[in-house]
Amino acid sequence: MTEALDAERCYRAVASRDARFDGWFFTAVATTGIYCRPSCPARTPLPRNVAFFSTAAAAQGAGYRACRRCRPDAVPGSPAWDVRADVVARAMRLIADGEVERAGVPGLAARLGYSERQLHRLLVGELGVGPLALARAQRAQTARLLIETTDLPMSDVAFAAGFSSIRQFNDTLREVFATTPTGLRGSTTGSGRGAPGWLALRLAARAPYDAAEVLRFLGAHAVPGLEEWDGTTFSRVLDLPHGPAVVQLSPAADGGAAVSARLRLAELRDLGTAVSRCRRMLDLDADPAAVDETLGADPALCPLVTGAPGRRVPASPDADELAVRAVLGQQVSVAGARTLTARVVTAAGTPLPEPVGTLTHAFPRPAALADADLTAVGLTGSRRRTVHALAAALADGTVALDPGADREEAGRALLAVPGIGPWTAALVGLRGLADPDVWLPGDLALRRSLAALGSSDAEAATRWRPWRSYAVMHLWALAVPSLFTRPPAPTTRPTTPTTRPPATTRPTTPVPLPSAIEPAVLDRSAS
Repeated sequence: MTEALDAERCYRAVASRDARFDGWFFTAVATTGIYCRPSCPARTPLPRNVAFFSTAAAAQGAGYRACRRCRPDAVPGSPAWDVRADVVARAMRLIADGEVERAGVPGLAARLGYSERQLHRLLVGELGVGPLALARAQRAQTARLLIETTDLPMSDVAFAAGFSSIRQFNDTLREVFATTPTGLRGSTTGSGRGAPGWLALRLAARAPYDAAEVLRFLGAHAVPGLEEWDGTTFSRVLDLPHGPAVVQLSPAADGGAAVSARLRLAELRDLGTAVSRCRRMLDLDADPAAVDETLGADPALCPLVTGAPGRRVPASPDADELAVRAVLGQQVSVAGARTLTARVVTAAGTPLPEPVGTLTHAFPRPAALADADLTAVGLTGSRRRTVHALAAALADGTVALDPGADREEAGRALLAVPGIGPWTAALVGLRGLADPDVWLPGDLALRRSLAALGSSDAEAATRWRPWRSYAVMHLWALAVPSLFTRPPAPTTRPTTPTTRPPATTRPTTPVPLPSAIEPAVLDRSAS
């Protein structure tokens, strides 16, 4: 057990089968040799027989296998890795994104600015295992998903999950799940398998979770050709390491705290990365209890938190994309930003081998965008120069926005790009890097909401730490409720034509969607 875990508190969570702690830690039982999630329905073990681990990899490294009843590898991830900014958290975010599979441990260490030995010592010191063991646990989870959701031959599953040999694949699954790969497939009903070419997955979240609200927010900003929203399902193209993929996201059919995902991948080895990016986009690993406790304690926010418990911060699966879209949306309406972004996607994006519905392109990668001719897009000269400068900085690494980025350093690097000011840099942190503690200085929608609450922008800039990003979402919902809630359907259909209002009555004008939402304010440095 790591020093960060309080054994007494952990045991109380296990004894009460508290699902809020699923993913925070894992319970290993010495008498059975298995590890479980805290909410496992099995009989509560005696305190002297349990140990607690902060990661599944650490439990596996200590010789325990996963419980086949509660399936501890299917729980939401620990929110600590999104909240923390230290090197261990950054390493965990990169490992989840598949950095070890793509670049190995040397590449992971180089990206973080550490030697392999230093990084290994830091991870072992806190988590009990090194980067290879953490990546191995992730490969086992990816393999289980492929076994249970596809009819692929086991050899294809092994290499798609990142294993270097069939023997390694077989040995790992026996150690982790105490069964053979064939036995693991035989224990499933096959009902979760999707249509040919598609993978059907269930992405779990911590309750409460309003999937419809999160998807509606993303759908309100959908860019034609890149994203699609039909009122229930949000679809988009993901630019993954080995080719573009398409994901379709909708609320779980059973109404639980989860999202149903259908994935169409160019290569199956991108599955782990795709799942990680979808989870980040949907904010599935957040800890709503901690957020609501802090924000709800403020009398000003309490009614908003009570009305929308567990509200999340929808992010982007690619922070580079979010940064470019923020610049394209400066000083224009949301509709205008969508139009400009769609033109950029068509001009410089990667076409899909064949369209999927209305989806045709992946968002352009920085190197392609830096060299693209954007004169016909409709941007002003200054905006075009900012897009090219940002794309060049992203391409050469001057600005790093990957999951392992140092958030403070990324903000400083963004501010050094001509045409990017504090608001745009903050938006990238909030919706690009998924930082839970970001305030948007000068945001017009936030100012309106703060005025209604009797507060000021200067006061709020230091208020509601460490969950200011979630406070932003509540205040945006107050200013522009149409982004978050579906308009109520009429209870009865009128049977007679409506009459015109008297000449003395002015029709109500709907509040326009402020450019403050994407982006939400006129960044003066971009003028």
